[in-house]
Amino acid sequence: MTESATLEAQISQQIVAAMKARDADRAGTLRMIKAALMNKTIEKRAAQKQIDAALTQQESEQVLVSMIKQRRDSIEQFTNGGRPDLASREAAEIVVIEEFLPKALDEAALAKLVAEALAELESTLGHKPTPKDMGPSMKAVQAKLQAAGLRAEGRLVSDLVKKNLAS
Repeated sequence: MTESATLEAQISQQIVAAMKARDADRAGTLRMIKAALMNKTIEKRAAQKQIDAALTQQESEQVLVSMIKQRRDSIEQFTNGGRPDLASREAAEIVVIEEFLPKALDEAALAKLVAEALAELESTLGHKPTPKDMGPSMKAVQAKLQAAGLRAEGRLVSDLVKKNLAS
């Protein structure tokens, strides 16, 4: 059984538990997660023209991360539109989605990782990275995060890289 299949099985079990507990909001969010994973599997299957194209752990995490990003954007829109009730609902969905992702790095640990990645990049470039080297810098940090199996919010990573490149 693939990692994705175990994630889907875990989500299915959680849906049953939420339904038994009569927690409609949680059950709805879990169903959305399951549907998003299924859609991604179908897309992959169609792209590769294979019958069994299961998602890898990384692909599953990417689906969940994009769901969180969508909800953060929605929270911003709802807050600006004066709809705190809908913003709080989106925030509750984020909490449920994050249960299935690895723990995100805190800012201090991420700052240390960014500094290490930029130091490595400096040795390969032969000069201290400047703000013009933002693209390669972001790629280096993302590669380091991925290699370590860690997760961090893209905006936070970008802000820390910009701050380090400016100094």
